[in-house]
Amino acid sequence: MKKQSTTSTASSIDLYLSEINQFPLLSVEEEQNLARGYRSKGDTRAAHQLITANLRFVVKVAYEYRSYGFRMADLIQEGNIGLMKAVQKFDPDKGIRLISYAVWWIRAYIQNYILKSWSLVKLGTTQAQRKLFFSLARTKRELDKLSAEHGFDSDGEDAAKIAKKLKVKPGEVEEMTQRMEGRDLSLDAPMGDDGSYSHVDFVVGDGPSQDHELSSAEEQSMLRQRIGEALGRLDLRERYIIERRVMNDRPATLKELGEHFGFSRERARQLEIRAKEKLKLELRALAVEIDWPTDGQPVEIDDRAIA
Repeated sequence: MKKQSTTSTASSIDLYLSEINQFPLLSVEEEQNLARGYRSKGDTRAAHQLITANLRFVVKVAYEYRSYGFRMADLIQEGNIGLMKAVQKFDPDKGIRLISYAVWWIRAYIQNYILKSWSLVKLGTTQAQRKLFFSLARTKRELDKLSAEHGFDSDGEDAAKIAKKLKVKPGEVEEMTQRMEGRDLSLDAPMGDDGSYSHVDFVVGDGPSQDHELSSAEEQSMLRQRIGEALGRLDLRERYIIERRVMNDRPATLKELGEHFGFSRERARQLEIRAKEKLKLELRALAVEIDWPTDGQPVEIDDRAIA
């Protein structure tokens, strides 16, 4: 399947090349007349002719970046956008050919596409890093070719040689090399001969284990049951106060409770203290039962347990 896809891609590129080669090259005079027509009058037909006449040069530049592992069709497409941008900015009165000016835009768009597509992690955030990214890849290929021709292995000296040639620090070369080699990987990508598991199966979880979650769920269930039983042993006023003061998302004030029962805020406060003491005794017994290390400290309970 992969071979057929590669063949199909090659066939489409060949077809594209045969089509764009049908557009004739422009002479200097023709190019300047068309550029002036587009610049002064906005003649889109002139711009179209300037673009189509230079499409073959975009392919040539795109082929320089084929070693980065991207589809040629995508690189050519980005280069074509750069060419169109160059036609918009081109000044025929500068005395240079369009392609000499456009090649900068073509490379810029292709390089920007490679950097954006290389990794989800932003790569080459500064101009120096962008330059190092592409210089590093080119220099490593040159060194590999040189090593193959002379039959020696220079892996251990690569960083120092490249740094010296590019006039940067060896640490910068090593850092960029690591970033270039650290390509993105889908955690859902199948692994093994039968693809029965994926990378995500080997990712260590930071959350609690299943045993801990089950234990916590059982404890919370026991808490809810025992708290319900404890509330049932309070008198009606104490239970009402606990439900309104402790278990409510918007706790009632002592004044509101006093007005409800027809007594003072101080009496409401005393009833609240008495009700909490009763619940504390119930929950401390439960803490001992399920082996919670209280150490004389108040028992902490999940709010959901009494909701």
